[in-house]
Amino acid sequence: MSEEVKQQPTKEEVFARIQRQVTENPIVIYMKGTPRFPSCGFSARAVQALIDQNIDFAFVDILQNPEIRQYLPEYGDWPTFPQLWVKGELVGGCDIILELQANGELKQILSEAVQA
Repeated sequence: MSEEVKQQPTKEEVFARIQRQVTENPIVIYMKGTPRFPSCGFSARAVQALIDQNIDFAFVDILQNPEIRQYLPEYGDWPTFPQLWVKGELVGGCDIILELQANGELKQILSEAVQA
């Protein structure tokens, strides 16, 4: 009786997956948990700022995707989560998202992304 061993994806495969996610979704947040059930305070505050803009966005729960959690910091050259990506470009983490929301820029950035 033999068990099939699940092969870990290579760094290149994970980078390709991240590339697809950030280019196929105008707005995507990589977070701990889900928008309805965030698993950390930073993810909760960041995703609430997005929800408050009333604009659709995609999300990836890095707790359910350990390979993304491992390689995204290297891919985007950003060490922490959450990470907001808009039109394939890294916007930043929780502090930057909240700063953009406070000065009114977040709505504009997100609106332009979904209109494109």
